[in-house]
Amino acid sequence: MSDTPPADLSTVQLIERLSEQTSTLVKTEVSNALQEVKSKGTRLGVGVGISGAGALLLLFGLGTLVAAAVLGLATAVSAWIAALIVAAVLLVVGGVVAAIGASRAKSAVPPAPQTTVRSVQTDVATVREAL
Repeated sequence: MSDTPPADLSTVQLIERLSEQTSTLVKTEVSNALQEVKSKGTRLGVGVGISGAGALLLLFGLGTLVAAAVLGLATAVSAWIAALIVAAVLLVVGGVVAAIGASRAKSAVPPAPQTTVRSVQTDVATVREAL
């Protein structure tokens, strides 16, 4: 592409320049959209993984609570108190991990490339103004 002002170019040259610029613009916007979708997909995957780990810890906490109830009913000794403490710790940690994972998953949604959409809208508005 040359630095010749548009007023000095022929119609054919202007059309060639428009074709080149449009092609470059479309390729750039598609590339930006792909990068944005990949980034959001990765964040969503991490959030879902962390939420899954939190849910697993909550399940272990519930299992421990069941074991604590059984031990508490079976014998009136201090073993059930220890089981309740373990269950409470697992539930708290699981709840915190699940909340962190959920917030990360929310930050990745929607997976649509919003930045690229805004950029394309700006490009379209600029072209419309020029016409």
